[in-house]
Amino acid sequence: MTAAAILVAGGGPAGLAAAALLALDGARVTLVTGGAPATPDPRTVAIMQPQMRLLAHLGIWTPDLRVQVAPLKRLRLVDDTGALLRAPTVTFDADEIAESEFGWNLPLALLVPALAARARDLGVTIIEADVTAAKCSDSEIEVETTAGRFSAALAIAADGRKSVLREAAAIRCDSWNYDQVAIATSFDHSAAHLGISTEYHRGSGPCTTVPLSGNRSSLVWMERPARVDELMALPDAALAAEIQLAIHGDLGRVSGIGPRRAFAMQGLIAQQFARNRTLLVGEAGHVVPPIGAQGLNMSLRDAADAAELVAGVPDPGAAEVLAAYDRHRRRDVGPRQQMIDLMNRSLLSGLMPLEVGRAIALEMISRFGPLRRFVMRQGLGPQTLLPRAMREADSSPAPVA
Repeated sequence: MTAAAILVAGGGPAGLAAAALLALDGARVTLVTGGAPATPDPRTVAIMQPQMRLLAHLGIWTPDLRVQVAPLKRLRLVDDTGALLRAPTVTFDADEIAESEFGWNLPLALLVPALAARARDLGVTIIEADVTAAKCSDSEIEVETTAGRFSAALAIAADGRKSVLREAAAIRCDSWNYDQVAIATSFDHSAAHLGISTEYHRGSGPCTTVPLSGNRSSLVWMERPARVDELMALPDAALAAEIQLAIHGDLGRVSGIGPRRAFAMQGLIAQQFARNRTLLVGEAGHVVPPIGAQGLNMSLRDAADAAELVAGVPDPGAAEVLAAYDRHRRRDVGPRQQMIDLMNRSLLSGLMPLEVGRAIALEMISRFGPLRRFVMRQGLGPQTLLPRAMREADSSPAPVA
């Protein structure tokens, strides 16, 4: 059996970030990736400013990466439900809160290799294997993998919504399905996007365009399952025409469809974020629909909180560390998930009271600058108790609250 001070399960962005942050603070880390994905992931991720500071803290926000991605300067919400009471279009401008951009849109095909390379540079032992079981004792956790058995003082479960480590830690979760599937792809367009990301709120869910480098954007289009089957079966030219119609020609002529994949929409929330020498990071602890660019940003905050709380602690799996992590993540994740779920269900329901409520809320946000600025700052994430890796020009340790 191989001993590791901390074992991280999961080779996605959240797991890689957690492993790299821990190693940067001097921890001995083994990362079990969960194996390579069957097909490349065409998705991009809109990473907000605090999480971009995390990437800079790790040293991967380099000029070479920057020229391949696009800034998010403005965010638009467009009511495309066809409801009787239509909400006004709301535009959030980063300049209004004294930011040059809200964040940047990064393809996972660029982000994941950059995080993996940095983790290796920092001395993380990376093993391509699957976690199959785990058992916790008073002093350590033993993790069984397809590459052998490992013991650690702490396991970080970043192994996804079907997390083996979460189940082994006896952490229960609430999960549910939405009557939606999301298509993720990218496309060329003849008009400039001007750094604007647009979320078209439709009766089947949001259809969102996010800027990429040049005259290209990524797309997350949420639809009912039968409609997704139809769209996924279309040749590229026909799908381009459908996208152009769905976004009302706002980006001009659509062409150059990239690889596409469909993802069933689900929700999940863990009843605890830490137990039995195990911390939940990313989709092991929470899953939300792709609304408001919150999913990966919350996951990277998980990773930063985990690294902050265990840094320099004699026993990183101690009960007080687990309790502090659970408090930190519960007060951040819970309210965000509830708001995202409410927004999504309000689109799907077709119920007049929910449509009216959404329209009134967006009208207020559109009209009142202080409220709009508050919403923008909340969208970037909570600014209190930010982990050190996400604070600007600040290297002092954050308090354990």
